[in-house]
Amino acid sequence: MRPSLQPRSLMTDDPELARAWRAQIITLFPEAFPGVLGLSLTGTALKNGLWQMHTVGLREFGEGKHRNVDDTPAGGGAGMVLRADVMGRALEHARATMPPAAPILYLSPRGRPFDQAMARDLARRPGATLICGRFEGMDQRVIDHYGITEVSIGDYVLTGGELAAQVLLDATVRLLPGVLGNADSATEESFSDGLLEHPQYTRPADWQGLPIPPVLLSGNHGEIAKWRRAEAEALTRERRPDLWDAYQARDPE
Repeated sequence: MRPSLQPRSLMTDDPELARAWRAQIITLFPEAFPGVLGLSLTGTALKNGLWQMHTVGLREFGEGKHRNVDDTPAGGGAGMVLRADVMGRALEHARATMPPAAPILYLSPRGRPFDQAMARDLARRPGATLICGRFEGMDQRVIDHYGITEVSIGDYVLTGGELAAQVLLDATVRLLPGVLGNADSATEESFSDGLLEHPQYTRPADWQGLPIPPVLLSGNHGEIAKWRRAEAEALTRERRPDLWDAYQARDPE
């Protein structure tokens, strides 16, 4: 009989905090978490119960004496593939404590590109179960059976999905109510309205012969807003023509 598993958890038994946004992470390396998520604003929010993290060690669900989690690809080829039966057991365990509305996401280079809109959508949900890929990937039958959404953080390949999971969680958690000290920060940064963020300045007023743009010191909030919008549009048009085209399609004016 398989022993009762006690996954490494950063969750709370307080019923008031139990409704907080919840992350379930299936990984071969639970010790990788919380990682950078335990620092700064996300770390403080974790300690204060604004969100919760629960890691599920995939090795605990492995096959045989050595807890094997992978096998050779059907049809031949290089590398190894995460087994369907092992991942299925881990997922059933992880889903047992997750609300039905919490999606299952698989961090994969062939997935849908992760963006700010997806982060906002996830922040409105009760949480998410994240699968950190390894080796050549995961048996496709698991993805099909559970209706898993594959998500990519960029067009490159990582050794595993743990770093990608932390990126996704950081972008999502910071949008939860109460995490950012100033709620306006989330509405004024890059991608919040489809544009890159305008340049930022602070003291000293003159550095190395380079002054702060006079309009920012004018106290005229209307002119400051116009300047920031113009700078954001110019940066987006120059550096991200894909975002600029999408922005113009939404708002031709």
